[in-house]
Parts: sequence; C-alpha cells; structure tokens
Amino acid sequence: MSILGKLIGGLIGLMLFRHPFGILIGAAIGHLWDTGSMRPRHPAAGAPGTFIAPLFGLAGAIAKSDGRVSEQEIAAAENLMARMQLAPVQRAIAIERFTAGKQDGFAVDLAIADLKAWCGGRRDLAYLLLDMLLDIVYAEGPLVPDKFAIVRQLCWALGVHERELAALAAMKGYAYAARGEGQNSSREAPRGSTPGKDPYAVLGLERNAAESEIKRAYRKLISQHHPDKLGDVPDELKRRAEERAREINTAYERIRAERKIK
Repeated sequence: MSILGKLIGGLIGLMLFRHPFGILIGAAIGHLWDTGSMRPRHPAAGAPGTFIAPLFGLAGAIAKSDGRVSEQEIAAAENLMARMQLAPVQRAIAIERFTAGKQDGFAVDLAIADLKAWCGGRRDLAYLLLDMLLDIVYAEGPLVPDKFAIVRQLCWALGVHERELAALAAMKGYAYAARGEGQNSSREAPRGSTPGKDPYAVLGLERNAAESEIKRAYRKLISQHHPDKLGDVPDELKRRAEERAREINTAYERIRAERKIK
C-alpha cells in the first residue's frame, strides 16, 4: 500500500497550519490520493463507446460553423451513424450530441480534449476519427475556413500533421486545400459535387506516380488502416477500418490491373 501521499500531505499540512492538527488533515487528503480517489480519471484508449458523444458533438459544431446546418450535413451525419451500425442507445446519444454541437456556446475544446484522451496517443485511432469526420466536413463541397479551423485544432490535439489530413482527404476522393485568409484553391471540387473513387486519389497519389511510389503508398496505408492493427477498439471503429481497408485494396488492385503491375 502506498503511503507517499500521506507523508507528503502530512508535511504540507504541518507547513500550512503549523499545528499537529494540520498533519492529520494533510494525511487524510494524502490518503485519498494514495487510494486514487482524487486522481483525474480518463477513459482508456479505445474504450468502447466513449468516443461517440464527443465525435458527434464535434460533427455538429463543424456543420454549424459556417452559419447553418444543411440537409447534406444532416444526411452525412445519419450516414455515418448507419455505417457505424450504432445500437439504439448509441444512436440516441449521437443524435443528442450532434444537436448540442449545433448550439451557440458548444464547448469545442472539451469535445476535442475527450477525443484526445480516448485516442491515448494512438495515431491509428486518430486517423479513424478524422476519417469519419471528413464526410461531415466535405458534405457541402469545398472546405470552408471556419470548418478548417476546427479540423486543424483537432489535428493539432491528436498530433496529426496537416499533410496527413490532406492525404486522408485525398484517399476519400476529396480535393483538399488548406484555406488561408479566405483564398480558395483551384484544386477544390465545385460546391455540391460528389467525390469520385479515383483509385489514385484513394491512395493519395497523382496519376503519373511511379510504380515504386504506388507500392509504397499502398503498404503505408494498409498498415495504418488494417483492422488487425487496431487491437482492442470498439466494433464500430473496426467495421469502419475494414471498410477503409477494402477501399484501399480495391484501389490498389485497379491500378495494378491498369498498369499491369506484378
């Protein structure tokens, strides 16, 4: 049994109160620390269900950030719930938090902090969260500055570089551009367009990529998204990872067939 908290607490109590009674108070507080009662508690990385509320709260905030929530953004959130095959209770939580995220004063910082705690420093989980949110981000077409500000804040918290976010967007067929001072990029897709499943875009490559680049990109992506690499994570995320792995494999096989790569 640890007694370090009691010793330190007693010493601090004596220094503060300069009375034996202070030792008792400090030791009592130290005992609570030793037993873990006063220590901050965070969900274990990948703990089932703990990401759903902050994820959909943040999705609601992203959808609302440009002024109003569109039908496309609502449909994207509903499609995400369907793909994740949420149980009725989980779906109710997702809807409630998405609605809360649309309200003025929603605590974006707290939602991001919860997602960061859930990831526990694991980049594979961070990639999955961003992968799911990108469908909300691009529901209306190009990435607008207010949405980009929230996404960039999340990436910073999760330790994901903007280049990696651009690669994830390209993998999903979205044209990516970091907005700077309201300037649009000519590479952005027109508003309302539906992203295609160009196999090169799925792998984050240009169509003139060399064979070695194609193989290297495929190996890197399948390593990041293969469900067997995730370990003990919720079934909802494993299903999403399986979906992404199938997309990556399909894209690679299409390119191999076109290029006759062995």
